[in-house]
Amino acid sequence: MGRVSLSAVADHVGVSAKTVSNVVNGTGRVGEEVRKRVQAAIIELGYRPNLAARHLRHGRSGLLALALPDLKEPYFAELASYFVSAAQERGRTVLVAQTGGDHATERALCSGEDLPAIDALVMSPLALTLADLEHREQAPPLVLLGEQAEAILSADVLHIGMANVPAARAAVEYLIGRGRRRIAAIGVQSAGPSASSELRFRGYREALEAAGLQVDPSLLGQVKDFTRVDGMVAVESLLQDGADFDAVFCFNDSLAVGAIHALDARGIKVPEKVAVMGFDDVDEAKYMVPPLTTVGPSPETVSAQAFAAIDSLAEHPTGRHQIAFELVIREST
Repeated sequence: MGRVSLSAVADHVGVSAKTVSNVVNGTGRVGEEVRKRVQAAIIELGYRPNLAARHLRHGRSGLLALALPDLKEPYFAELASYFVSAAQERGRTVLVAQTGGDHATERALCSGEDLPAIDALVMSPLALTLADLEHREQAPPLVLLGEQAEAILSADVLHIGMANVPAARAAVEYLIGRGRRRIAAIGVQSAGPSASSELRFRGYREALEAAGLQVDPSLLGQVKDFTRVDGMVAVESLLQDGADFDAVFCFNDSLAVGAIHALDARGIKVPEKVAVMGFDDVDEAKYMVPPLTTVGPSPETVSAQAFAAIDSLAEHPTGRHQIAFELVIREST
């Protein structure tokens, strides 16, 4: 059976093709009784709008690209899921790429190499440089996400991020307010893309200093990546070295999952003995044992802000959008 045309729906209902188009696109003035008849016919006949033709009429392809470092990590997996769902609601399609933080891959995507005609590229880069953003006249519109992107911002880029330093400071101040004084920091990086680590460590340090506490090197958990395994290994290392701490501030929620696993393996109760604070507010945080206190915005909020930026690209192709943070208090603290 061939594709049902818009004209076939119009003939079935006994109205003009323009009337059916108005119902499909939510435009024009159509009476409620006629609208219901058209909608019933669309379902009965199995009509599906030709999205490609619609997008071409509006001067866009209907395709978006989303490039993220690691889709197995909860934060990026959730971000991709929410972004694709938002696109589907708008009748648009998303091409998803996993970059692995590889410079050549990020640079190629940023310049539009091997990409079809897309309306915009949303990327959370780890290795991109300011030089890579030059001479992009023929490349697709670009929306950058995250802390590493913020470190390479130029005047002609659209960026979405959050105030990492104040957010981290608020998280540690909350722990201090709960009476914790020996607070470990899990997520310190000495190599590789480290913008997130540096900003969140700065907030950690500021909170301690404001409370008259010193940064203790023995409480700094070094990691290579922000993964569950890295969080577990960092806490295990602190425990093996005999570090004495009553709270852990993890620079993302995956690190916090690993931290809680390491503490539980040693019979150290959370939060009775050690309070645990995460960062990013992924969905998994609600279902951990105990549920994890963390700092938003969540991946869902970031996705919504990214789409708001895409929808306004024609009017605002550049600029910085900062999303407000919030502490999400749960049982782990």
